[in-house]
Amino acid sequence: MSLSFERTQSVAIIGGGPGGYEAALAAAQLGAEVTLIERAGVGGSAVITDVVPSKSLIATADAAVAIRGAGDLGVQLFAKSAEGRPLKPEIAINLQAVNRRLLSLARQQSDDMRASLVEAGVRIISGHGRLEDDNSVVVSTGPGGTDFDRVEADTLVVSVGASPRELDSAKPDNDRILTWTQLYDMKALPEHLIVVGSGVTGAEFAGAYMNLGSTVTLISSRDQVLPGEDSDAAAVLERVFKRGGMNLLSKSRAEKVENLGDRVVVTLSDGRTVEGSHCLMAVGSVPNTAGIGLEAAGVQMTDAGYIQVNRVARTSVPNVYAAGDCTTFVPLASVAAMQGRTAVFHALGDVVIPLERRRITSNIFTAPEIATVGWQEKDIADGAIQAVVHKLPLAANPRAKMMGIKDGFVKLIARQGSGTVVGGVIVGPRASELIYPIAIAVERRLTVDQLSRVFAVYPSLSGSITDAARAMHVVDHNIYPEV
Repeated sequence: MSLSFERTQSVAIIGGGPGGYEAALAAAQLGAEVTLIERAGVGGSAVITDVVPSKSLIATADAAVAIRGAGDLGVQLFAKSAEGRPLKPEIAINLQAVNRRLLSLARQQSDDMRASLVEAGVRIISGHGRLEDDNSVVVSTGPGGTDFDRVEADTLVVSVGASPRELDSAKPDNDRILTWTQLYDMKALPEHLIVVGSGVTGAEFAGAYMNLGSTVTLISSRDQVLPGEDSDAAAVLERVFKRGGMNLLSKSRAEKVENLGDRVVVTLSDGRTVEGSHCLMAVGSVPNTAGIGLEAAGVQMTDAGYIQVNRVARTSVPNVYAAGDCTTFVPLASVAAMQGRTAVFHALGDVVIPLERRRITSNIFTAPEIATVGWQEKDIADGAIQAVVHKLPLAANPRAKMMGIKDGFVKLIARQGSGTVVGGVIVGPRASELIYPIAIAVERRLTVDQLSRVFAVYPSLSGSITDAARAMHVVDHNIYPEV
């Protein structure tokens, strides 16, 4: 059902990643004339060179781990020699085939998204968009920027994303010194991959290539991997990494990286050196906001180039909105998509619920996965909230025992007194799926007792969520009067 306007509203969107894509669909659904400008392809870098291919690679690594661990479940794989004797086969990774598959999946996803936009009536222009003012966009469409198109609109949405941060002392060369967008050009598994940066991207790729069979060294400038994340979760991941043979160098800062032709050498700030076959630079990202006319249009940005937005994705210019990794909000594809929808709803007068950081669910696709939502245990320690915590090891769960799961836990965080669920952490297989009921509890302000009354299948990993909730039972005689 579309809203009724006195005249048809027009929306122009620069960038077709998750934020721009969802903004375009939402605007079309509300009856607006929509133009989407995208230079790389619908889905943007998130689909084409980032989220979709990286998580496809991780899925392959997970499959390799499952095969290696099948023996613990009584599954034995053997080949036969010429004499008929059993031989234990080795797992081989054909990285070229893996990369072909994941890039094909990325392109297929991009094509599917484009088809959805076309079906919705969205006009798509392939090219580089630049704001001429707060109501028009100039698009360079020809090779070398020779051809131009001009789009006027009542509302502008900027969703141009971000690119890997590059250091002068470690310039990516698409050969041995790589960003995460360049990994998919490798023809074979790196013999020894050095990963600089232990944030989400660094941890995900370090774990994936370790599980695919590469020797991996992870260089972290902090005292643990995943700084800023739940410390218990980071400790589990470090234990898994070390057990898998990864070399973790904590409190170590990479000073420079050199390609010596047949190998790379990473020099640390204390003078030590680390040699490997390849180096992945995972040292953050920079917004793609330079040179697209934001300053001239009056859009306020941070010194680092991020677009300042409020909780409805609005910028300092009333009819200009922004979504995704180019903004000052949380850099997640799901958040970008929600920002895109929220921006359009607000601009076109639909019902809007401002975004709340404490209700955002995130996931780190390591093995095991780490999913979080809401307030965290460090917030309690910092005095930001009064709450209680209960943690259950996943190994105690009956389904986990059946599946051979030894690492991970479920952690619930609830307000002191009322028992309202305000946060949670899950570390384990498919944590990205298991966190959803906790996210609903946080969003709908459910108490631990209300959460515990939901039937969980027995046996199931989700049963640990209800177990944790029951352990946090709040006795309230106003609710449960004496009989």
